[in-house]
Amino acid sequence: MANKAESKEQFVHAVFESIAPKYDLMNDILSFRRHKAWRKFTMAKMKMQPGNTALDLCCGTCDWTISMAETSGGAITGLDFSRNMLDVGKVKVTERGLQNSIALVQGNAMELPFEDDRFDYVTIGFGLRNVPDLRQVLHEMKRVVKPGGMVVCLELSKPTWQPFKSIYYFYFQKILPFLGKLFAKRYEQYKWLPDSLVQFPGREELAEIFGETGLKQVQAYPLTGGIAALHIGVKETQYV
Repeated sequence: MANKAESKEQFVHAVFESIAPKYDLMNDILSFRRHKAWRKFTMAKMKMQPGNTALDLCCGTCDWTISMAETSGGAITGLDFSRNMLDVGKVKVTERGLQNSIALVQGNAMELPFEDDRFDYVTIGFGLRNVPDLRQVLHEMKRVVKPGGMVVCLELSKPTWQPFKSIYYFYFQKILPFLGKLFAKRYEQYKWLPDSLVQFPGREELAEIFGETGLKQVQAYPLTGGIAALHIGVKETQYV
């Protein structure tokens, strides 16, 4: 099992190292630019306050990291295992003058290099389906968020109603890899994206896993016909 997890981790790392320069362009193409609306919806549900801190896992090129820094003005940390993705993100952070608000860390979401109860929010955007063990990552997210803080996951999901479901899967499995080849000169890497969704839990199942992790007040929102979903859970406040 460990070898399988390590193999997935190595493959995913190679995928994102190679697609980093075209990642933002492909996000726009592959989501029909909906990923920006999804993030805006998520930020509204999070209700960040001035000075709030956050850890953004699998932060990639830092779009969500930047949104949180601009919203709260607090200290935001972005973590990703791909140095190439972080390098692209660092340029965007610098362009917005947020170097003093955002710290970028190369690290593993499975073993977070942070103490317990540190952040007001811990987020992961379009990264949970790529980790070797999503339950381990959720446990780590819960560990480092403060009591009363939010664990937030924005991720691709599985539409359930027809005929949209059939159309979506045809696009995702047949057309998307060719778009990756056309625009980013990467076919196998973008074939990985639909493949990664096959084993990933649907919206309701992921909500149950949030609860099994010990998170409370779990909310799950379908987005754009269910092709993406937002999950939010709260770490229980500890009373002495």
